[in-house]
Amino acid sequence: MYGIGVVKGMAITLRNLMRPTSTVQYPDRRVNVAELAKKAGLMLPLFLILQPRKAFASFLGLVKEDTRLLQHPRFRGEEFSWCVERCTGCASCAKYCPLGIIEIVTTPSGEDIPEGGSYNVDVFNIDIGRCMFCGLCVEACPYDALFMGSGFERGRYRRDSLVISVEELTAAPKHPSTWFRPQLEKSQYNPFEGSGLPWEEVGRRDLGVSVFGPTGPRYDYQVDSENTDSGFNPLPRPGQAQKETKEEETN
Repeated sequence: MYGIGVVKGMAITLRNLMRPTSTVQYPDRRVNVAELAKKAGLMLPLFLILQPRKAFASFLGLVKEDTRLLQHPRFRGEEFSWCVERCTGCASCAKYCPLGIIEIVTTPSGEDIPEGGSYNVDVFNIDIGRCMFCGLCVEACPYDALFMGSGFERGRYRRDSLVISVEELTAAPKHPSTWFRPQLEKSQYNPFEGSGLPWEEVGRRDLGVSVFGPTGPRYDYQVDSENTDSGFNPLPRPGQAQKETKEEETN
């Protein structure tokens, strides 16, 4: 019946009206005088007498408290972290970006000629106004030079202000997300606390432990735990047990 449907709908509305709100005033909220008195451990009349200035400021809505929600260390934000010391200008990140938001321009540096030469990165722009934060650029980087950042407060009034330039990437503190970085999670690194990490400590590869062989580099999580600094002990790679058995039979 039409009338019963209206009653059911209004009942749901009234039931949710009485529930406590889950809306958070970001980045801070106004604190009323009753909350101030409760935090101070005083009765409301006594608080008004002992702290009249603070009580009057709360009446005017001038007393605020930080209500920022805690973010998970794996949170992928808008502030990209880029380590110029690791970057070779190969543009793998730009090639694998499905939206083409990364622009890289390099010039030969004239150094490291015996190793094939190195390049200076003149332009490294990221247009986060079109970024969907998929992280494919981070996964594609062979030298662990690019990371998803942990910040998300980058609101701007103009779209052209959403482009992160190479100067900003170079000068920005390095607070990488622990996403796609198991060694950072193992060390319980929190990107929202403390200072930034140096470029030697942010890569997946342990520079002092990696073994280069005929099949290419083996990373920290592919080396035995007793040979690593982190002590990370992964599951054996597919076929590793059969390979070790054959080697024992051959010997």
